[in-house]
Amino acid sequence: MTSSPAPPPDREARFRAFFVQAHPDLLRFAQRRVHPSHAEDVAADAFLVAWRRFEEAPALPGDRRAWLFGIARNCLLNTRRGEQRRTALAVRIADVGPGEATWTADEIAERVDLARAWQRLDAAQQEVLALTAFDDLTSAEAARVLGTTAMGYRLRLMRARRALRHHLDPTGSLLTGPIRTLAEPRPTSEEG
Repeated sequence: MTSSPAPPPDREARFRAFFVQAHPDLLRFAQRRVHPSHAEDVAADAFLVAWRRFEEAPALPGDRRAWLFGIARNCLLNTRRGEQRRTALAVRIADVGPGEATWTADEIAERVDLARAWQRLDAAQQEVLALTAFDDLTSAEAARVLGTTAMGYRLRLMRARRALRHHLDPTGSLLTGPIRTLAEPRPTSEEG
């Protein structure tokens, strides 16, 4: 009597085995490239992508490991690009720009304060404010960008403005000029 070969393990079991085998190496790979406190996040992001694309994984263990490292590298590059965009936006906010010769020292100081407050916001708050203040989108348009409802977007915007105001002036008594404009709601005639 001949025994038939065991059926191949299902996708989840194969992925679990791959995870157990590759996780320590991937974690070390990430720790050499980012702060150790962020390495686990990089590994998690890479494994999430690997899970979604597991059918594309090479068959040989060494090739599969390299494939996973390539995914982790792309996750790192995407994160860095996002950080660079946020930094560039913060620099543009602080940039005095046209007419700087006519700006007073107080106005320049307000721009610097705004840049610092902007950096204290989380990425989601920055995105919500940027869609309204810099991209000039209505609530309905910005909601489509974020995949939410107009009401949901307006709630996020309200919270982001509140956070920005708090970072600019915890007492709420000093906001004036262009900074007040960014931190305060626009007229609602265009809201949808």
